[in-house]
Amino acid sequence: MAVTLPLPVKAIMIDLDGTLLDTAEDLADAASAMLKELALPVLELAEIKTYIGNGVARLVKRCLTRDLHAEPDPELNARALAIYQKHYGAHVSRKSQPFPGVVEGLQKFQHMGFKLACVTNKAEQFTLPLLRDTGLLSYFDIVLSGDSLPKKKPDPLPLLHAAQAFAIEPAEMLLIGDSLNDTQAARAAGCPVFCVPYGYNRGRPVSELDLDAVVPSLAAAAEKVVKK
Repeated sequence: MAVTLPLPVKAIMIDLDGTLLDTAEDLADAASAMLKELALPVLELAEIKTYIGNGVARLVKRCLTRDLHAEPDPELNARALAIYQKHYGAHVSRKSQPFPGVVEGLQKFQHMGFKLACVTNKAEQFTLPLLRDTGLLSYFDIVLSGDSLPKKKPDPLPLLHAAQAFAIEPAEMLLIGDSLNDTQAARAAGCPVFCVPYGYNRGRPVSELDLDAVVPSLAAAAEKVVKK
């Protein structure tokens, strides 16, 4: 999809972990607590960062197997997930904070008149407290969590749902994310996509992805769009 910048759109969807908020330390702390409780080796933050991006359930599996796609023992996985959710729910926003340029970018988008949606694979029980605690919740007209709909990114359903809610075509929305999940979902939905380079793309540079622009921050992204 070739786009002309500045990009004319009517709404903007933004990913949460690795795009809006730096949540890695809170996610890693919960993973470490889980592994300790299970008497398993604790992982380094750098490794856990490569496992972030497909929701807590997949993060737990990756921490157990130290592999992006392997499946752990089902009984162990069930125990581990419950332990992880307990620890993460208790400290979901203890260390998490907006990346530089996020608040400025959200303010610019609002001032320009865009409808805003947060579209994340994180479960709602963690998403809403996290957005509320970090002062970002009020910027969004819609928040779609990983369990809000039957499917989540990289499936296009959340993006198509947001387009329908805003009464616009998918091509009239921009998704801003940080990972392969985001670019795959955007392409499947038929909407343009920008990526920030500082997030959690499984340790790979976002420049390798099928996207329309790499933007250093949300504030910079606001300079590459116009209200349609």
